[in-house]
Amino acid sequence: MRATIIHGPGDVRVEDRQEPEIKRPGDAVVKVAASCVCGSDLWPYRGAFRTPRPRPIGHEFVGVVQDVGPDVAALAPGDFVVAPFLVSCGQCPRCRNGVTAACGYLASWGGTDEAGFAIDGGQGQYVRVPRAESTLVKVPVAEPDRELAASLLTLSDVMATGHHPAVAARVGPGRSVVVVGDGAVGLCAVLAAKRLGAGPVIAMSRHADRQALAREFGAAAIVEERGPAAAAQVRGLLGGVLADAVLECVGTREAMEQAVACVRPGGNIGFVGSPSGGSELNVRELFNKNITIGGGLAPARTYIPELLEDVLAGTLDPGRVFDVEMPLESAPAAYRAMDERRAVKVLLRP
Repeated sequence: MRATIIHGPGDVRVEDRQEPEIKRPGDAVVKVAASCVCGSDLWPYRGAFRTPRPRPIGHEFVGVVQDVGPDVAALAPGDFVVAPFLVSCGQCPRCRNGVTAACGYLASWGGTDEAGFAIDGGQGQYVRVPRAESTLVKVPVAEPDRELAASLLTLSDVMATGHHPAVAARVGPGRSVVVVGDGAVGLCAVLAAKRLGAGPVIAMSRHADRQALAREFGAAAIVEERGPAAAAQVRGLLGGVLADAVLECVGTREAMEQAVACVRPGGNIGFVGSPSGGSELNVRELFNKNITIGGGLAPARTYIPELLEDVLAGTLDPGRVFDVEMPLESAPAAYRAMDERRAVKVLLRP
């Protein structure tokens, strides 16, 4: 089969790999229908994380079950499935509490399972899925069209991740929301906030194409300023007050400082940007303003069933976050396009 392999900074290749097979009784093998490049894939691509040896990459995919192990009863060949961005058991205390991203048997695409067997990356033609029943989510549509498949693919990570800070910040009807970050996660956070009834939603963005999509997703206003000027603009848009909730979707110190500056006393911050470059909080300021902060790595497996219902009902269409589509063989070009900010998010078709 063909699969995307990262060799080091700026070095992504599509290579021949052995087609996966069932290794353990709870496995499934999935033929990938669509995958994509994530902003977090750019970390090793840019050299922020080391790549000691070449490895498969990609953690978002949807596809069709090809084979299952003897312990898999809830899935069968021919089922269309969504794969969350992490493998989880569904039975440990963490999973039972909904925190599947901290599962006691957690495994990553492109890594290894608990028995030491290699796991394929999502940016390939086939993937062996450990703990298939607890990890994969079956879709009651045998052959989704291209548009629906794109929206289903977002549930694997980006839409679920955009939903997480909205849940953590207690977004709900009538609450004003500011979204910090205009990448794919930030745009999905705008969509998530509107889905939960928030209003108005203000998106922070300096890019015309992303501003346009944010408005399509429900943003009532755009703020291009940063720092105190941005907070002043938010206050002006909200009639003299700051936001009830801020969704931080970047992961830098500046982004978190911006979130704190834009939330009202007694308000909530939901964060989902993976911390990079230091993002220490001013605890005294949080204390004085009675700000509640929550978030972290999104438990996508917990959120997918709820979001899936709305996607299938046609009331949630996050697939529009994909502004570029390429064949799998063009994965190196897809990485360059996202690294150079010529694309918000690239969908790959094997």
